[in-house]
Amino acid sequence: MLSLDNSYSVEDLGDWARRCEKLAGGERFDYVAELKIDGLSLSLIYEDGLLVRAVTRGDGMRGEVVTGNARTIRSIPLRLSEQAVGGARGDGLAGEIEVRGEVFLPAEVFERINREREEQELPVFANPRNAASGTMRQLDPRIVADRQLDIFCYQLLFDGVPAFGKHSRSLEWMRECGFKVNPHYRECQDIAAVIGYCREWGERRDDLNYEIDGVVVKVNQVGVQEDLGSTAKSPRWAIAYKFPARQVSTRLLDVIYQVGRTGAVTPVAVLEPVLLGGTTVSRASLHNDDEMKRLGVLRGDHVFIEKSGEIIPQVLKVIAERRTGEEEPFAFPHDCPVCGTSLVRPEGEAVARCPNRGCPARLREGLLHFAGRRAMRIDGLGEALVDQLIAVRENGLPLVGDYADLYRLRERREDLIRLERMGPKSVDNLLAQIDASREAGLARLIFALGIRHVGERTAAILAAHFEEIGRLAVAGVEELAAIHEIGEVVAASVRDWFADEENCLLIERLGAAGVSMRLASGTESRSRNFEGQQFVLTGTLPGLKRDEAKAFIESRGGRVNSGVSKNTNYLVAGEDSGSKLSRARELGIEGGERGINCLRQFALGSAAGIGSHELPEQVVVVS
Repeated sequence: MLSLDNSYSVEDLGDWARRCEKLAGGERFDYVAELKIDGLSLSLIYEDGLLVRAVTRGDGMRGEVVTGNARTIRSIPLRLSEQAVGGARGDGLAGEIEVRGEVFLPAEVFERINREREEQELPVFANPRNAASGTMRQLDPRIVADRQLDIFCYQLLFDGVPAFGKHSRSLEWMRECGFKVNPHYRECQDIAAVIGYCREWGERRDDLNYEIDGVVVKVNQVGVQEDLGSTAKSPRWAIAYKFPARQVSTRLLDVIYQVGRTGAVTPVAVLEPVLLGGTTVSRASLHNDDEMKRLGVLRGDHVFIEKSGEIIPQVLKVIAERRTGEEEPFAFPHDCPVCGTSLVRPEGEAVARCPNRGCPARLREGLLHFAGRRAMRIDGLGEALVDQLIAVRENGLPLVGDYADLYRLRERREDLIRLERMGPKSVDNLLAQIDASREAGLARLIFALGIRHVGERTAAILAAHFEEIGRLAVAGVEELAAIHEIGEVVAASVRDWFADEENCLLIERLGAAGVSMRLASGTESRSRNFEGQQFVLTGTLPGLKRDEAKAFIESRGGRVNSGVSKNTNYLVAGEDSGSKLSRARELGIEGGERGINCLRQFALGSAAGIGSHELPEQVVVVS
């Protein structure tokens, strides 16, 4: 489940629409605008018409199974009508139906729950979103039922692909089948109509009985969606327009300086606590020294603050007319506030950094990043435990001095048990998580190392290209920059990281600890002969599951789309392929030597570890 890119102005929306038009290559399309519900994303899976699984979005790849709690939400159907489903699918209830939606807490229910918690002297929820999220994670479904959660559904998939040619038809079908769809969605012929919708609901948002923080805009035609595609994190065919941030004023008491994993020193304003957007705010980002100077902040100033994207509080401006003359200036530090090392600020950069790799603050943030769910996924290694692991002990050394030390903690089991809030069971669970992370895979390892400018997508590209850490470590800037999607800035950053002797020693220690330095088993030396090619799978492929075929193609650099378009290179069609095969022929995607070669490559799937099989004659490839 991908996240959405955000826009914060009508100019952003216009730019996005122009990009869509350019990438669509002249194909006509319209839009669907929907209210952006401020809640918890949920995936509902139906098999043979019955709800069998409900899963939270989590990190987009792995969430929490909350089926029992989902069953208590009255607006979620537990059984689908065979007549309604069969009319759309043409094959009755067979197959998997996935419905995605946003779980939310109605405003009056949120107020009731907080009144009850106050009476019971329990902490109140900061906002409805937090309340909904916390409720779905309750272990007792009776508590969930009592809190009267609701859901608006917004996406429909049949066997993992969009159900209809238009997104608006999916919304209609879900409503016809008993799902709750937000009634305020609107089909818009052009971006001007979308902008009008956004402005209208920016003014009307307080009239609703639930929280919204913007509008989601989607290209309506699924075929065009396929042409536009997605990045690693977000679809290019959809965007979230965020309403202007709510602003409040408060007093700036002080500024503290935080050090991140790359050594970046960030000034943070300490504020008199104030309620903003449903949460109490006492800290706000000031970004860097240049921003502090631009704002002209003084200790004791009254300032306006807002939540950027409704999430991160930041200081917007100083209310200079409220100054009394008693305010005091700030001086950005010359030395690291944690370890005392002189800060450096590279030419052309706005951020000052601590260059000391042994800085406790850098180690702390680096370990949290390394263990994160998007990196090595070591559950249980949170802030409180990391603080104890890096604290200097009686022998003058911490339990963990770098990432590799995590894999020696089994030798220090008794020391771990003596830590605060850590008993034998907790320690054994932690050690099991650390052991499992050894096989997290090359892409996750590269991301976990914290190389500047290397995010998840870039790490995956590097892993697929080099296949092992040793080859990446010796790659030159030119070789790196020549890789598709890797630019000169990233190439230089990767080269600089591996040119550092201490980083190379860290890699050696991780390898000696058993951390996998290669692509996962079965993917080594895999051909990239589908690089840049777009595939569509349709019909039943005997002896080959759809997800196996998809993995086979993607492992060789290809991309699998759900709809046929003029950009489709290959259509793999099995039994009952239906309209997609006809659509391919309408577009002039004909067979030929290239298609036959692709079929031969596909039939060699057993060599790629996706199962021993041969594709029968009725499976054809059109190119």
